[in-house]
Amino acid sequence: MDVGVQMFSTDLAIRPDALAREAEARGFDALFLPEHTHIPTSRRTPYPGGGELPDEYSRTYDPFLALTAAAVVTERLQLGTGICLVGQRDPILLAKEVASIDVLSGGRFVFGIGYGWNEDEMENHGLAPGKRRAVVREKMLAMEALWTQDEGGFDGEHVHLAPSWSWPKPLQQPRPPVLIGGAAGPTLFRHIAEFADGWIPIGGGGLSDGLARLREEFDLAGRDPASVQVTVIGAEPSPGKLDHLASLGVGRFLIGLPPAPAATVVPLLDRFAAALGDLQH
Repeated sequence: MDVGVQMFSTDLAIRPDALAREAEARGFDALFLPEHTHIPTSRRTPYPGGGELPDEYSRTYDPFLALTAAAVVTERLQLGTGICLVGQRDPILLAKEVASIDVLSGGRFVFGIGYGWNEDEMENHGLAPGKRRAVVREKMLAMEALWTQDEGGFDGEHVHLAPSWSWPKPLQQPRPPVLIGGAAGPTLFRHIAEFADGWIPIGGGGLSDGLARLREEFDLAGRDPASVQVTVIGAEPSPGKLDHLASLGVGRFLIGLPPAPAATVVPLLDRFAAALGDLQH
């Protein structure tokens, strides 16, 4: 099982290129960065974690620019969005960004996506919160057409794209791996089976039951249940935890790092790398 790191990359934290270089040097396999375009001061939507919304939510870099900076200074590190708010983005431009970073990184991009939770943020982008799952689905299908067809087009209820030329195509074919973040549920699993490759659960609680249901959905869609990809965003690795996740078929575990300067983050990378080394012996 691969082990990587995930962090809110902000203007007050270690630079994403420096973080990527340090992570790769210590043997980590991946770097995932989340996205929030802005945080409306209205703050009508409660923070899912409870309490006050942490400051880093309003300070994130654009993940594609930050991951491009990371790609330039690394050679093997997988680079992922964890997660990209597809419903708030223009699908034509987003398809171009995904294809471009995949090509320029040498095929190291992983497209982690989600539906979003901040309704104030969505509405500023013209996205009706109640329709976000349907909108994300159609945007993903439209992007798939641009990535895989010489003249890609899509005509749905929410997204309309006339047959169009768009290059480069992603280096990974038919596209980079698409993983959807969210709590276990029928809509999420149906969407993963239809237009994605796997799941990003947070933590890992109830994972065994959720994975069984997701694999059933793959089977119903005519896809190989064994092909489901899972990336767990967790906290610190512990003895037994990684073995348990690997036994369930989890392919990647991401350690959460604080959005802090290098003086804080680099010693944490050292500690986690040492702990992982001990677990492997």
